[in-house]
Amino acid sequence: MVKWSDFERATIQDIFSKIDKDVVGQAALARCLIVYPWTQRYFGSFGNLYNAAAITSNPKVAAHGKVVIGGLEKALQNMDNIKQAYTDLSVLHSEKLQVDPDNFKLLADCLTIVVASNLGISFTPEVQAAFQKFLDVVVAALRKQYY
Repeated sequence: MVKWSDFERATIQDIFSKIDKDVVGQAALARCLIVYPWTQRYFGSFGNLYNAAAITSNPKVAAHGKVVIGGLEKALQNMDNIKQAYTDLSVLHSEKLQVDPDNFKLLADCLTIVVASNLGISFTPEVQAAFQKFLDVVVAALRKQYY
């Protein structure tokens, strides 16, 4: 079980209250697909992902970005037991979708970049540390089924 300080809990809640979830989800997923093009193989049904412009304007990327943020909000609501809350997602990604688990960390890194750019100077090192911890726990929960 992860121990969360009051500062970490408040900080993570604050981040989610400040970001535009529609924008951040789409931007993070698009960044991941552009920077790490091999991740595109899991999104064959998304149509045109041939270049950055196509990816950033793709409505299926935008829709799945919202799904990603929804998943993070589920973790936010279950901070004391993220691994349990993510059991079904872990099974889905490992057994049905067969996603390389290293890709979760890549997407988490892209989320951090996008959130940092959205929050600007309020994304201090202390805020980043809390957010990174949260994302690390989410990534570990998603990877749980793989072991």
